[in-house]
Amino acid sequence: MVRGVLLAVGLLAAAPAVAGEMSVEEARRFVVGKVFHYTCFEGTRGSGRVNADGSVVGSIQIRGEGQVRYAALPPGTIQVRGDSVCASLRGLPIQPCFNLERIDANSFRGSIAGLGFAYCDFTRGHVRARLVHHNPRREERAAAPLALRPSLTADSQ
Repeated sequence: MVRGVLLAVGLLAAAPAVAGEMSVEEARRFVVGKVFHYTCFEGTRGSGRVNADGSVVGSIQIRGEGQVRYAALPPGTIQVRGDSVCASLRGLPIQPCFNLERIDANSFRGSIAGLGFAYCDFTRGHVRARLVHHNPRREERAAAPLALRPSLTADSQ
């Protein structure tokens, strides 16, 4: 669940200026509606997008092993509280806020406030991505190998 939260909040957090801490407004302008690829400190990786309503859609591969899974978090998952970007997920005992550090014009690091060792690095994709949801009944008809589903597939811009 924490990885999903990192995905969600991290995706709301980059700006095209110089490296350093980002404001909420910078993060919103740079991230909302765009696809980012991410890799976390313990190997989890994937791609995703934060929507204007605070929902998040994307893919996740836990610890970089096993099946890539589709993930969708509901509207309001990503919220702004004062000067902080935070996550709100039902069933999570806390509602974590995040440190968002811009690395360059296309990447940033998101970490849980107070837990700097728990971070994900996010890089903006160079192509627009289309999220594909896994449908087991279509597997027999699918031309692509099962290992490629569900995933983000690149479309030309």
